Amino acid sequence: MYKIILGCLSIVLILLIVVALFQLNQVNKTRQQVTAVRKEIRAIKKDIEKQEKEQKKAEILQKETKMNAGQKEETDTDAKTEESEEPAESVETQEEAQKEAKEPEAGEEQKNQETDANSQVPETGNGKKIAIDPGHQGYNVDMSAQEPMGPGSSEMKAKATTGTQGSFTGVPEYELNLNISKQLREELKNRGYEVMLTREDNDTAISNKERAELATQYGADIYVRIHANGSDDSSVNGAFTMIPSAQNPYVGALHDKSYALGEAVINAYCESCKIKNSGVQIFDNMTGINWSTVPVIILEMGFMSNESDDTNMENPDFQKLMVQGIANGIDAYFAAGN
Repeated sequence: MYKIILGCLSIVLILLIVVALFQLNQVNKTRQQVTAVRKEIRAIKKDIEKQEKEQKKAEILQKETKMNAGQKEETDTDAKTEESEEPAESVETQEEAQKEAKEPEAGEEQKNQETDANSQVPETGNGKKIAIDPGHQGYNVDMSAQEPMGPGSSEMKAKATTGTQGSFTGVPEYELNLNISKQLREELKNRGYEVMLTREDNDTAISNKERAELATQYGADIYVRIHANGSDDSSVNGAFTMIPSAQNPYVGALHDKSYALGEAVINAYCESCKIKNSGVQIFDNMTGINWSTVPVIILEMGFMSNESDDTNMENPDFQKLMVQGIANGIDAYFAAGN
């Protein structure tokens, strides 16, 4: 009798083991399917990001092409208009005009000279192009994939990060950077510069390398990267600029002009804002600097971990001083013949 019971129990146990193995196998299959789906989603996301980047670059190039074409068309149209509007003069009128030309009225010669002098002054623009990079992007944008730290580098870094956040205002750094960059663009345009931003919103997926490449494609004369800082020590405050060293293996040749730009900007910025000036500092591990082809700086506008800096940088009146200071520094850089 016991043997029969033991036999039955053995059979039941075997069946339970078989069922358990079957269920475990199903779970493993399900996990594999989930992993495959996740990989497919990541691949689709990367394709979408790549298409967005290509579209953004195409839009920038298309915008430049339209602007150049528009300027040429406007010039041609003005020339044709002047030709079509010039009235036919009678012989008598021509003779009078020749007579008046030979005998100019008093003061007419001076007036003509003033007109000629004024005609030498360009109507708009000073011929300088500036690329501005509002550092970082929103938390929802995954930029954890890696890229070379410089051209030909085997050392890799994350494509970008989300930056720090105001310890007292709660404002993310990426929002502050974009806000100041947009205000700076308008100020520089008013001063005659041509300006582009590497990003227009907080959801654009663009790496530090790609930002520098956009500046090159734009034909920028200088590349100004806008950032804010953070520290574990809330007493640390002030601003500084970051540039490559003369020994930088990727952009060492840009050191001298980058230093001149960094010095001009930090001095004018701190003078305008009455903020601590921590000078020009050397950094050779910044991807966005190492991929630049023109003089480049990072302006660390202040410490978001410091109460005074953080609250000031969110004050609209103080932001005007920040923008004026940066623009003044850029003016000083070019005025020095750079």
